[in-house]
Amino acid sequence: MILFLKLFRESYLMALQAIVVNKLRTILTLSGITIGIFAIISVFTIVDSLENKIRESIATLGDDVLFVQKWPWSFGSDYPWWKYLNRPEAKTSEMQEIQKRSTLTEGATFMVQLNKLIKYQDYSIENTEIMGVSEDYDKVMNVDIDQGRFFSHSEALAGRNCIVIGSDIATNLFNNSEPIGKEVVVFGKRLEVIGVLKKKGDDTFGGGSDMQAYIPFAFFSNEVNIDDIGSTIAIKAKKGVNNEELKGELTGIMRSLRKLKPAAEDNFSINETSLLTKGFDGLFKIISLAGWIIGGFSLLVGGFGIANIMFVSVKERTHIIGIQKSLGAKNYFILLQFLFESIFLSLIGGVFGLLIIYLGTLLISAAFDMTLTLTLGNIILGITVSFLIGLISGFIPAWMASRLSPVEAIRSSN
Repeated sequence: MILFLKLFRESYLMALQAIVVNKLRTILTLSGITIGIFAIISVFTIVDSLENKIRESIATLGDDVLFVQKWPWSFGSDYPWWKYLNRPEAKTSEMQEIQKRSTLTEGATFMVQLNKLIKYQDYSIENTEIMGVSEDYDKVMNVDIDQGRFFSHSEALAGRNCIVIGSDIATNLFNNSEPIGKEVVVFGKRLEVIGVLKKKGDDTFGGGSDMQAYIPFAFFSNEVNIDDIGSTIAIKAKKGVNNEELKGELTGIMRSLRKLKPAAEDNFSINETSLLTKGFDGLFKIISLAGWIIGGFSLLVGGFGIANIMFVSVKERTHIIGIQKSLGAKNYFILLQFLFESIFLSLIGGVFGLLIIYLGTLLISAAFDMTLTLTLGNIILGITVSFLIGLISGFIPAWMASRLSPVEAIRSSN
């Protein structure tokens, strides 16, 4: 332990001396490690932050909710779009039959969406996502109400002219005034605001629920021809029922409702959130690989630079090595001494790269509506990579130094 601490101290001092004595050479060399670590870890930081954001957005859909739709969520290079184009849209009658026939369903709701103008007095917002949803929507999907309430079962069935709005809509239309009980105009009709959703922030796929508004489907269908709009039946599984079990039951019900023959293909899709996460997993792997490739070239240059510094360091200290050996220093002592120095130099470059990334995450998070976090895992990865580069780059120079003859080393005059 004492030997290790002695080596640690001497290598640390020698690494600092190399930086002080040869500032330009050392800085240019360490810049390769700094840039390499910056390239790799910055890519991983962005990927991890995006992945967390996407998974949070997908999680709001519910991992125990299935979606009966015309189009599947899984896409491929041979995606036969023409096959799905002529499929019928989901219908409210099918949702009602699912509610009657399914034994594994906690609840089901019907959803359609259209971008429309929403107005209050002299204030208006264009292209607002107006969601027409049937009864039990708040039981199937995650709905967090900040003010007021969601519309009731009877209000949904009756198609009452009421609306639940996102927090950004409430802010833009009403400023700091109380929105509950006031009337906004959608489809040229007046609707009473009965609820405001909690602020969630923008999700990965668009504006998020903060810029959405929910109205009863019965009211929506009286104002819009829903045959021309994509529709969805969302079904929530009972507790203890997995998605595969529910999917199997729903497939049988939908095939029966659409009178499909045993040999006929399904003319509907049953989607789940895992399809979205799988699709993004492949994308993130490609981005991470690109980060390794880009950063790898910088690390390679930095590794050669550190090896060059160590070769020069061995040559400059050959006389000192001879004296150390004549005083009884073992080969492994000399080897570890130079290895530690190489590792220290590499770690210094890596730490500077991580520091730049950390400062960058603070600036980006403050300037944009996006949270970037340098995770502990990525910090450990950056330090580990720096350690390995220093170890690999310094091994050959350290090994050569440890094999020097004491007599020839003492006689050396650099």
